[in-house]
Amino acid sequence: MRILMCCEFYAPSQGGVQKVIQEVAEHLVRKGHDVTVATSALPERNFTNLNGVKIKEFKASGNLVAGLRGKVNNYQDFILSENFDAVLVKAAQQWTFDALWPIIDKIKARKVHIPCGYSCLYNDNFKEYYQKMPDILKKFDHLIFYAENYRDIDFVKQHGIKNYSILPNGASEVEFRGESSNNFRKQFNIPADDIVFLSVGSPPFMKGHFEVALAYSMLNLPHNSTLILNGNYQSFENPFSNQIDGLVFRLKQKAKDLVKLLLGRSRCNLSMFFKTIKSIQKQKNKRIMILNLPREKVVSAFFHADIFVFASHIEYSPLVLYESSAAGLPFISASVGNAEEIARWTQGGIVYPVKQDGYGYAISDPEQLAMHMTELADDKSKRELLGFNGRKNWEQNYTWEKITDIYEKILAGNQYASNQKII
Repeated sequence: MRILMCCEFYAPSQGGVQKVIQEVAEHLVRKGHDVTVATSALPERNFTNLNGVKIKEFKASGNLVAGLRGKVNNYQDFILSENFDAVLVKAAQQWTFDALWPIIDKIKARKVHIPCGYSCLYNDNFKEYYQKMPDILKKFDHLIFYAENYRDIDFVKQHGIKNYSILPNGASEVEFRGESSNNFRKQFNIPADDIVFLSVGSPPFMKGHFEVALAYSMLNLPHNSTLILNGNYQSFENPFSNQIDGLVFRLKQKAKDLVKLLLGRSRCNLSMFFKTIKSIQKQKNKRIMILNLPREKVVSAFFHADIFVFASHIEYSPLVLYESSAAGLPFISASVGNAEEIARWTQGGIVYPVKQDGYGYAISDPEQLAMHMTELADDKSKRELLGFNGRKNWEQNYTWEKITDIYEKILAGNQYASNQKII
């Protein structure tokens, strides 16, 4: 098949959308298909082919609510002029999906769409957008959801749309099939008998790093422990640096924080984050590391940690929970996105309830999180059971190799019963 996959960002850009499309696209290439990815032009991208996947850049941006900008017409002409067998578009509320609305009836290829969560469904600015959405969705041949119950799939159910399947996310068999031989703990001077808590995600504060640090500061464990917070901190890597760049950065962040606090939109108080880190550093038997590791070392961290902790504020179907399971690492997660479903499917972790603010963002209770961290740190048998279950179920069902087999069939026109999880 000649397949076009459309997403706002793609490699070398990193993120959940990029990771899923890259995994599926490269697996489809290995199965003999001709795959092109249409995406935003990035100045740091110096290639037009990555692992057999052709990349077609367009200088376009925005969405129908904020306004489509740039060479949107070039993108539309490209889709209509090329003879693709199937077009897969990932995520609404961004230009590669919204630019199809005026031309969707002219696209002859089989059309598949992954709505990807509808993060702005409750945003008043998107009210008219979502009023029009059902008619657009009905023009697609098939829809793919990652969750059995979430705001996007509930939306299509409410509008009587039935041409969809539930196909979960997964983790890479290339990255996680073998045990990591990297001596991660030795490299970062982490004693072999430390209990290591790991949290991975960017942007760090939306992924709940402050809440994880605060919960960790409350622990009273009888043994040594280390907390690793890994994310895109960049110039924030050493927040206590006396360097001018770091000082300017902190002042800018504090100014932004102040504005958000005044508007009631703050997700994190940076000064509280710094105080929490300092309090941890003063406690005996505890250590905190703030890192921005390259991908291969992030994978090693999954293998060499003892507990993955995730207090994200908003998610759809978090890949890190599948990756934690793939590494045999038990997880503790806030009830965000479909974390509860992932815990049920993989049997690899624990999910704790959260409250939600007026924008639908999750608010973790650090004391509750600390209680779960303490219980799992003190129960080695439970950690081993969750880790074993997670890895076993990942190997059986949630590798990208197995998941891509289903994508291939959907793109080729196979029909799956609605409202059923395929894997």
